Amino acid sequence: MTSWAGRTAVEIATAVREKRVTPREVVADHLARIERLDGRVGAFRVVRAEAALAEADEVAARGDLAELPLAGVPVAVKDNLAVRGESMRVGSAATPDTPAGQDHETVARLRAAGAVVVGLTHVPELCVFGTTDGVHGTSRNPWDPARSAGGSSGGSAAAVAAGMVPLALGNDGMGSLRIPAANCGLVTIKPGLGVVPAGIGDGDWFGLSENGPLATTVEDTRLMLAVLAGTGTPSDAGDAAAPDAGPGTLRIAVSLRSPLLGATVSKPYAAAVREAAGTLIKAGHQVRRADPPYPMSLGTTALTHWAAGTAVDARGLEKRLLARRTRVHAAIGRRCERSVRSGTGRERLRERLEPFFGEYDVLLTPALARRSPKAGPWHERGWLRNVAANSSYSPMTPPWNLTGWPAMSVPFGALPSGAPCAVQLVGGPGAEEVLLGLARQLEERHPWRRTAPLAEADR
Repeated sequence: MTSWAGRTAVEIATAVREKRVTPREVVADHLARIERLDGRVGAFRVVRAEAALAEADEVAARGDLAELPLAGVPVAVKDNLAVRGESMRVGSAATPDTPAGQDHETVARLRAAGAVVVGLTHVPELCVFGTTDGVHGTSRNPWDPARSAGGSSGGSAAAVAAGMVPLALGNDGMGSLRIPAANCGLVTIKPGLGVVPAGIGDGDWFGLSENGPLATTVEDTRLMLAVLAGTGTPSDAGDAAAPDAGPGTLRIAVSLRSPLLGATVSKPYAAAVREAAGTLIKAGHQVRRADPPYPMSLGTTALTHWAAGTAVDARGLEKRLLARRTRVHAAIGRRCERSVRSGTGRERLRERLEPFFGEYDVLLTPALARRSPKAGPWHERGWLRNVAANSSYSPMTPPWNLTGWPAMSVPFGALPSGAPCAVQLVGGPGAEEVLLGLARQLEERHPWRRTAPLAEADR
């Protein structure tokens, strides 16, 4: 009997539309894999087994089934986005255990496109840090279970990398899509400001946070982004998933420089960038070494925005129920709110970087500086230790939240452990399709294993 767990979203939706498989059969296969594997991975806070099967039957009964771009596709949702009928705990004991009355707009768009929500995934408390652990559970990297899946969309990334769902919804305020995607060998895109509805927490971390897809292929990423952005209609499902003709000849800058002072890029990530650059040269692009003019103050700007966003999200919550690292982060953020609200730091950064993206179409960097920390109770450790660990392994992502410009993580190469390595692609405003086209070229010329070995052994 053929299992549908581990297939791509495009494969599943096509088969459901053609009635070669029912949504219930697809969802049941994925629920069975979750039951077998999640004890080792820790991706889900809530698995909606009965509700998901009922929703699958509702999808099968829809009159527009043949036109749904995500017909019968199981998806996981990060636990800081509302799913009707389920509580939203945001990784904390301080949040209410109250069912949401309606879906977040992004969840509603996925369901309208035929997707079935099978569960809500673990996050670090208030989605602050780059490891996913806390009172509700710990998410491990399916490729290397001794290591964290990353954060804050760590549970969502772990679910996709283990083949428990083909797609997951996450969001990115300082790298929270790209960091776990890079750890877990996935494709993701943090879209630019306003492409996908945000509505994350109370103010989207002052506009830094964006919702986006986690997937195993560029094709699936493009399809889910189109649904989230509302740019595709059910009748456009085939076009949304179709490979494009390529992005044309691009001017690509390659940089190994960390935007944050004191952080250095390890050899595997530097090697991945060099090899990716060689691949893009062979694809006909103009590639040269060039470092963006990051200001020395970038680390301070990133920290103040990061902390101020947490201060807003923590307001009104019972302090004694928050982890110590979260309390300290929020306290620092309260002192920074006024300066962050002025927006001058971000505007100065954009003005400084805009000429660079006038000279180059795309920036290629490492997605991370080194592999993720060991999985463990980081929520019980001090604030400074957490910030130091986060900054040393994931310094490459924050600038592009501060500018509001699109950025991708794409699997490329491998670490000595065999776990995936990854590169980051960055573009100026409106460059989402350019980045996706470039990522597709990397995928075609340097394909990656889509799921972790434990998922492949489960077939």
